[in-house]
Amino acid sequence: MLRHFMQIEIDNDLLTAMAERWRPETHTFHLPEGEMTITLKDVAILTELPISGHVIIGSTTKPEGGWGPLIRDRLGFDMPTTTPIQGRGHPPLNAGQVSVLWLVTHIQAEVEINDETPEEQVERYACIYLIGLVGGFLFPDKSNRWIQGIWLDMLTGDWDAIGQKSWGSAVLAGVYRELCACSKVGAKQAGTAMFILQLWVWEHLPMFAPLDPRPYRRNDDELNFLQNPPYGVK
Repeated sequence: MLRHFMQIEIDNDLLTAMAERWRPETHTFHLPEGEMTITLKDVAILTELPISGHVIIGSTTKPEGGWGPLIRDRLGFDMPTTTPIQGRGHPPLNAGQVSVLWLVTHIQAEVEINDETPEEQVERYACIYLIGLVGGFLFPDKSNRWIQGIWLDMLTGDWDAIGQKSWGSAVLAGVYRELCACSKVGAKQAGTAMFILQLWVWEHLPMFAPLDPRPYRRNDDELNFLQNPPYGVK
């Protein structure tokens, strides 16, 4: 269900207004009516991400032998480390970060799943999709150009173990951290899943919610076919 949140258009003016009212000392929004903040319960209800289970931790240290062997082992293909992407001027791999553009381009060019596709290949591309979804949407780089190499190790292997991690807690921590960073003078961007902040505002401060949510949806037809979608998608 997580990918359906990508259909929501972000209201940058609303998020900017909220960031200006965030106080890092208390981790709350200072509003005329008083102080409010996003809670773990809010995240659980809006997104249905698990808030219990194993903590999300990992190492961003370059693995022994470099990132190349890890990518080859986990994703099943070699990634060039020096060739710029379509004249964009940056390589597919840089300081432990994987280029979003390279990953998407590579998958679109090579993925062709059908009934005869080996299960191993299906799982491999499912891993790549999951890495893009988590690393590029839930915990995005501020430039939306890079995915942290940490997800290569964390989102491959045991599928059951991935689902038992406390993703909601990690996302909330990321939102708090980004709000503290972007509330400072001179800040221009914010990463992490800021769509949660927008949904939270619409729910708790309904005077800022759109009367007609359709302009904020990129694909109404697909959303209408969902069975029991998360509250935030509704």
